[in-house]
Amino acid sequence: MMHLRLVPEKTNIKFMKGRFAGLATSAFLSIASIILFFYPGLNYGIDFKGGILMEVRFERPADFPALRGMLGGLDLGEVALQEFGSPRDVLIRLEGSNRADEAENSAANLVRSELSKTYSGVEIRRVEVVGGKISAELFESGLIAVGLALLGIAIYIWFRFEWMFALAALVTLLLDITKMIGFFAVTQLPFGLTAVAAILTIIGYSINDKVVVYDRMRENLRKYKQMPLRELIDLSINDTLSRTIFTSMTTFLAMIPLAFMGGEAVEVFALGMLFGIFVGTSSSVFIAAPLVLLTGEKWLRRTKTAETTATSAPA
Repeated sequence: MMHLRLVPEKTNIKFMKGRFAGLATSAFLSIASIILFFYPGLNYGIDFKGGILMEVRFERPADFPALRGMLGGLDLGEVALQEFGSPRDVLIRLEGSNRADEAENSAANLVRSELSKTYSGVEIRRVEVVGGKISAELFESGLIAVGLALLGIAIYIWFRFEWMFALAALVTLLLDITKMIGFFAVTQLPFGLTAVAAILTIIGYSINDKVVVYDRMRENLRKYKQMPLRELIDLSINDTLSRTIFTSMTTFLAMIPLAFMGGEAVEVFALGMLFGIFVGTSSSVFIAAPLVLLTGEKWLRRTKTAETTATSAPA
């Protein structure tokens, strides 16, 4: 029986030859992402900006000019309309203002009532209402969630590995997060709790891949005591390359249907995941590993030699 192999069982790719190019490219993309965060900025969704989101299905293809005119006449703020799925399905966004939470609910009821009066057989399939106070709290909670995730991962890596592994992992994750922010700024996908969920998922996915490489690196440090660290890191990445590619490909392929057929609610998460999988996988090879190499071979060798001596010493 023939088996499909994306990579050979044994590879000998000199990844560390491109370490400076990888670090420079990553730094450039992260700096560009920070600039994009300020201009043009993120397209904050209803979760973080407040407002009303309605998913509506009409009996016949929607007349966007007439619908926009009817909603604009309600004087509830800026209206955004988006077709999705079919010409009968419309996503209505009414951006938040300084209205209180109760006023937002009243505005949503008014829109629902006007739609039912104007269009016979209209089906309002989903309604989300977020007031200004709640949106501010959600934004703060999202930032806290990302910060706590990074802190927890840093503590875990610090206790499981040596300090330079923890530092390299944390710096790499910060670079990954900035690139994710840049992705949302470029694509102008709605940035809300769904986007934060995608970032948190990618943080976990990315660190899992780095732990696999770090484990093999630490194992090889004990096994090949005289091998230069640069060669040892290349060996460790090549040893885990097949696992890394298969894991990334299966997750990537699972996200593709969600990204293009999962609807507006799932699309943001799935597209963020597709980009994050690529970023997280490549950063394990071209960012996290070179950062460990930059900490110096002598310190790692001295630590491993001491551990081996202590283990082999007679009781």
